[in-house]
Amino acid sequence: MKAIFLAMFGLCAYVVGYWFYAKFLAEKVFRLDPAFRTPAHEFSDGIDYVPTNKHVLWGHHFTSVAGAAPIVGPAIAVFWGWVPALLWVVFGTIFFAGVHDFGTLWISARHKARSIGALTEVVVSKRTRALFMIVIFLLLLMVNAVFAIVIARLFVKFPGSVIPIWFEIPVAMLVGWVIYRRQGKLLWPSIGALVALYVMVWFGNKMPVILPESLGGLPPAGVWVLVLFAYAWAASRLPVWLLLQPRDFINSHQLIVGLGVLYLGLAIGNPTVAAPALAEVPAGTPPIFPILFITIACGAISGFHGLVSSGTSSKQLDKETDAKFVGYMGAVGEGALALGSILVVTAGLAATQADWSANFYTNWKAASGGAAGFFVTGLANMAANLGIPVAVGQVFAAVIVVSFAATTMDTGVRLQRYIIAELGEQYGIPALTRPTLSTTLAVAACLLLAFGASAPGGGVGSGGLVIWPLFGTTNQLLAALSLIVISVYLKRLGRRAAPTLVPMVFLLIMTTWAMLQSLGTWWLGDTPNYLMGSLGAVVLVASLWMTGEAWSALRRPSGGATAAEESTGG
Repeated sequence: MKAIFLAMFGLCAYVVGYWFYAKFLAEKVFRLDPAFRTPAHEFSDGIDYVPTNKHVLWGHHFTSVAGAAPIVGPAIAVFWGWVPALLWVVFGTIFFAGVHDFGTLWISARHKARSIGALTEVVVSKRTRALFMIVIFLLLLMVNAVFAIVIARLFVKFPGSVIPIWFEIPVAMLVGWVIYRRQGKLLWPSIGALVALYVMVWFGNKMPVILPESLGGLPPAGVWVLVLFAYAWAASRLPVWLLLQPRDFINSHQLIVGLGVLYLGLAIGNPTVAAPALAEVPAGTPPIFPILFITIACGAISGFHGLVSSGTSSKQLDKETDAKFVGYMGAVGEGALALGSILVVTAGLAATQADWSANFYTNWKAASGGAAGFFVTGLANMAANLGIPVAVGQVFAAVIVVSFAATTMDTGVRLQRYIIAELGEQYGIPALTRPTLSTTLAVAACLLLAFGASAPGGGVGSGGLVIWPLFGTTNQLLAALSLIVISVYLKRLGRRAAPTLVPMVFLLIMTTWAMLQSLGTWWLGDTPNYLMGSLGAVVLVASLWMTGEAWSALRRPSGGATAAEESTGG
C-alpha cells in the first residue's frame, strides 16, 4: 500500500467532516449566535481576557492542545497495525475530538469562561465540582511534569534544537508588540518570525548547545527541567497577547510548514507502507482493546483539550461563531498531525516489513520508548526527498516536537493557576486567587513531583514519569466527563444530545475497562505498585461518582434552562 493513498483518505475525510458535521453541530446542536457577547469582551482586561482574531486564537488553541501526544501516541499504536491506528485517528477526530473540543469551548463561553471543572457545579451538582477539580489538577500536574522531562531529554538528544527554541521567545514577544501595540498587520510579522526561526534551525545545527555532565550536582536533563519551569512561571504571568498568542501562532505556521514538508516529501518519495496492516504482536503486548483508545488520545480525543478550550481559549474568543473554527478545526489540525505521524513511522523508517519489525518495532517496549525518536528520524527521511540534509531535517523535526510540547507546558501551568484560583474562590481563600501565589504554587507542585521521585532509569527530574501510566486513562475519563457536562446542558436546553452522548458512552466503557485492567496489574501483579493502584482507584471512584451524578441530572425533565442561560450564559 502506497502511503500517499492513506494520506488522501484521511485528509479528504477531515475536509468532509469540517464542511458537513461541524456545520451541523454549529447550526443544529450548539446554535452559535453571532450577537452573543463573549467573556473576552465582557471581562476584557488585556491580560487573560483578550478578544482575539480567530486565526490567531486557532494557532494558540491548536499548538496548546497538540504537544507531543498526537505524534507519540499514534507512533506507538501502529505496533498493533496501521489500520486500527488510522481508523481511530480519522474517525475519532471527526466524531469525538471535534465534538468535544468545540463543545467545551462553546459551553465555557456561555458561562463566563468558567473551566469545565467549575461548570460541573452549575450544570450537574455542587458535589461533582470538587471531584472534577481533583481529577483535573492531577492531570495537569502529570502533563506539566512529564512534558518538562520530555523537552529536557530532547534538548540533550538533539542539542541543535536549543537555540531555535529559545530564540523563538523574544521573536514572539516582538510579534505580539507589533500586532497589539503598534496595530501592525498579522501576516508579515508572522512570516518574518517563521523565516527567522528556520534560519536559527540551520544555525542551531551548526552550534549545538551541550551542557556539562554535571551542573550544580544536576545532570543536563535535570538542569533543563529547572530552567523550563522558571520560564513557565514567568510566561504564565505575562499577558496572553505578549507571548502565548504570538508564539502559538508562529508555531501553528511551523506546523503548516512541517505538514507541508511531510506530505510533499511523501508525494515525491512515494514510499510504501512497511508496517503490517494488522500485526501479530508478541507475548507481553497490551491488548488492542481497550488500550488502543488510551494510547491514541490527542489525535482522536483528549480530556486535556477541554481544559484548554474552557481555560484559555474561551477567554479569548472574539465571537461565538468563531468557536467552530477554533474548536473543531483545532481538532482537525491535530488529527492531520496524528495522521502524519502514522505515515512517517510506517513509511519513513524502512523499505520492507521485515526491516521495520526487526530494526525499529521489535517489541512493545521498543515501540513505546522509541516513538518520538522514530518520528524525528522518519520526518528527516521524508524531508530528504525535498533535498533537505538529514541532519538539518532531524533538527527541524526536533524543533517541531519541542515547540509543541513547550506551548502545551506554557498553557498547562497557566491552567493550573486558573484551577488553583477557582479552588480559592470555592473555599473562600482569597490569597489563592492572586496570580503570583497561584502560579508559584502550580510550579512548586510540578517541581515537587519532578524532583521528589525518580522513574526507573529516568534520572533526576523524571518524577512525573512515575505516575505517567495513569495519564492515559485519566485523560480519557476526563474527556468522557466533559462530554457528560455538555450533554446535561444540551438536554436542559431541550436540544439533541446524541452527538455528545454517543462518544461519551463509548469512551466511558473503554476507559473504565482500561482502568480496571491497570488496577488489577498494580494491585495483584507480580510486582505490585500500590501508589499507582491507590491513585488509580481514587480517579476511578471519583469518575464513577461524577457519572452517577450526571446520570441523575440527565434524567431530569428537559427544557429547564432560563432565558439568561440561553442568551447570555448567565
